[in-house]
Amino acid sequence: MVRPITAEPTLQFPNIDPIAFSVGPLAVRWYALGYLFGTGLGALYARGLLARRSLWADNAPPFKPEEIWDFAFWTMLSIVIGGRIGYVLFYNLPMYLANPLEIINTLDGGMSFHGGAIGLMLAAILFTSSKGGNWLSSLDMIAAVSTIGIFLVRIANFINAELYGAPTTLPWGVVFPTDPQQVPRHPSQLYEAALEGLLLFLIIRIATHVFFALRRPGLVAGIFGIGYGLARIAVEFVRLPDVQIGYLYGGWLTMGMVLSVPFVAGGLALVAYAMRSRRAR
Repeated sequence: MVRPITAEPTLQFPNIDPIAFSVGPLAVRWYALGYLFGTGLGALYARGLLARRSLWADNAPPFKPEEIWDFAFWTMLSIVIGGRIGYVLFYNLPMYLANPLEIINTLDGGMSFHGGAIGLMLAAILFTSSKGGNWLSSLDMIAAVSTIGIFLVRIANFINAELYGAPTTLPWGVVFPTDPQQVPRHPSQLYEAALEGLLLFLIIRIATHVFFALRRPGLVAGIFGIGYGLARIAVEFVRLPDVQIGYLYGGWLTMGMVLSVPFVAGGLALVAYAMRSRRAR
């Protein structure tokens, strides 16, 4: 048996069943509920944003508030499909090329945030364009609400005892039941929930309701891209990489870092464009 690397007290891992409830043979997991409630609560918050026309450039939201529920349906599909395709392409392509039927088997997990985000952006652009709205404003809208889903899904990752971090001597280290070494580790899921979810939500809320950032199409999406990318890169320094990939290029770079760099670059470009735009009111 491997001994703990520290004698310091650690946080007790909560004894929460990853399965929230069962209906006959159907088992509903907290992870699935994180996506479901993230989409539902995000849609409610988005409806409130869309209803306040004064928040938007020229008093014109990207589409009508009552259309948010149609968009929410496409949101859920785009996140799941994009997230799965992203995981296949970015994290384990050789295995899925050898076993193509496993691509549709999501019971073993395997979702990429970056892939889901790309799918969501494409859905927003197509949906808004079909309504005649400003697709940059629709990206701002999903940036303002997606932090809710990120927070809930990261909490579900913690409940599942997955995506945990490297060993630590810090007093809030957690011994995860799925860890074969049984040593205190960084609860990196909670770091991401706090940074990418809660903190980024508060920053964007201040930007939208104090500084009226939605009046400059693309600005809120840019803030999200910068904030999420930097937060994810920071957490990746203590989060363990996927075992099938490991560390890249010298033993410190991770796939999560690589995929987050374009988010930061794209966010900077959107902020620069939005601040130069004359459409603000």
